[in-house]
Order: sequence, then C-alpha cells, then structure tokens
Amino acid sequence: MTDPNPADTGAVALELERLRATVEVGFARVDGALGLLVQRSDQSERKLDDHDTRLAALERNRWPLPSLAALVAVLGLAVALWQAATGH
Repeated sequence: MTDPNPADTGAVALELERLRATVEVGFARVDGALGLLVQRSDQSERKLDDHDTRLAALERNRWPLPSLAALVAVLGLAVALWQAATGH
C-alpha cells in the first residue's frame, strides 16, 4: 500500500467536518421538534385533566335535578288535590 496523499487527507478531513456539521444541524432540528411535541403533549394532558375535573363537577351537580323535578310534581299534585277538595 502507498502512503495517503496529504492533500487527500485534508480533503477527507474537510468532508468529515462538513458531515459532522450537517449531522449536528439535523440533531438540533430533531431535538427542537421533539421538544415541541413534548410541550404540546403536556398542554393536551392539562386540557384533558381540566375537562375531567369539569365533567366530574357537572355530574355531581346534576343529581338534584331529577329530585327537584319529582318534588315539583308532588307539589303540583298536592295543589291540584287541594283545589279539587276546596271546590275552586
């Protein structure tokens, strides 16, 4: 084998440096994109937790509605019976 030409060695080193720079830029882009995805995921998780909390509050506050409707119906029946009994 022959000794490598110093000019060729310099060209190879230059190309390797360019390749390294390109890989670093690519990694920086991927890292930025992953950071953005993590941020969006965190925001979505917070929104989902907020919706779960609000839904649970709505479900807790909904239970009196059927009871209130039954109470109004019973009161209406009592008023109707009272009116019928008194002859109005």
